[in-house]
Amino acid sequence: MKTINDFNFSGKKALIRVDFNVPLNENFEVTDDTRIVAAKPTIDAILAQGGSVVLMSHLGRPKAKGDDKNSLRHVVSKATQILGVPVTFVADCIGDEVRAVVSKMKAGEVVLLENLRYYPEEEAGDLEFSKKLSEWGDIYVNDAFGTAHRAHASTTIVAQFFKDKACFGKLMEKELASIAKVLKTPERPVVAILGGSKVSSKIGIIENILDKIDHLIIGGGMTYTFIKAKGGKVGDSICENDRLELALQILDKAEKMGVKVHLPLDILAADSFSNDAKTQIVPVDEIPDGWQGLDIGPKTEIAFSFIIMQCKTILWNGPVGVFEMPKFAKGTIEMGNAIADATEDGAFSLVGGGDSVSAVKQFGFENKVSYVSTGGGAMLEMLEGQTLPGVAAIV
Repeated sequence: MKTINDFNFSGKKALIRVDFNVPLNENFEVTDDTRIVAAKPTIDAILAQGGSVVLMSHLGRPKAKGDDKNSLRHVVSKATQILGVPVTFVADCIGDEVRAVVSKMKAGEVVLLENLRYYPEEEAGDLEFSKKLSEWGDIYVNDAFGTAHRAHASTTIVAQFFKDKACFGKLMEKELASIAKVLKTPERPVVAILGGSKVSSKIGIIENILDKIDHLIIGGGMTYTFIKAKGGKVGDSICENDRLELALQILDKAEKMGVKVHLPLDILAADSFSNDAKTQIVPVDEIPDGWQGLDIGPKTEIAFSFIIMQCKTILWNGPVGVFEMPKFAKGTIEMGNAIADATEDGAFSLVGGGDSVSAVKQFGFENKVSYVSTGGGAMLEMLEGQTLPGVAAIV
């Protein structure tokens, strides 16, 4: 795959698709700059070669052009601070105003264009709109993994106008290499820890990774679909009653493929979905009526941690409890501790999927695992074996 290492950017303008879709507070201040920080290595490398940079991104879901709450102008000061160079903002992404600024750019300069989604042509993947965007650069760089699963104008279609002058940025390169390290060239044993509430939302991942892993740890709400399918009592726990047969099929398929599936042994049950609920630890298949499982129990913490510590490649997608409530966060924290310890001992650990990424950040594991993916939906689709349009456009 072509990366920025394959090009000399001296005297060139790089049109970079970044993912500056960052959260803003009521004062329009950036509250999480992770995605801006993630784009910095690519931008730094191009500027260091004597290139200039035109950044394009979306922000939120604006209802119309000029929707100020979704204007990328709110991101300029934070981007300037992180990049360490002035960022010039242009209040459009196509047209004469952009042309006037871009045509005068000098080496080392950075321009940020206005929200691409002010134009419906962006999400429609419009060819003419893509051509207009392509005018702003000599080389196209896709460094927005979080949007690579969308065939939008700026993520996919625009690459057509650069022929042999399109490549991935450092972030995209890292993302793709990390996923490949888990799915294609893993060091064994391999464990996948899948959480979340629904089996149905993970079935694509499970089917695609079963032949690539040795252990499958199941936690979170989907636990109870498996337990009920096996004849256990799950009380008022979340359960997909229409997926019981599917759960049994997964267990059967895993067994035939030699994959060991690990379900919780005990859980922390609550009498309501609340941090103030009464709780008790019970066997996972003996949850009383009126009670629901909201976290794994102490025996499960030990058992799951032991498995994780035996593995050399770890994929974590989804928390094992309702970690947003402090009372039900311990299981997820213990999984993080085990993964951090295994990583320190030489394992490769990849964390991805919105909730697990949130948990990793919340509990301080971000720098204790090998890689934290910046793209929830994009990573999930890759784990399901799908080809991402933004990747296919350049590979």
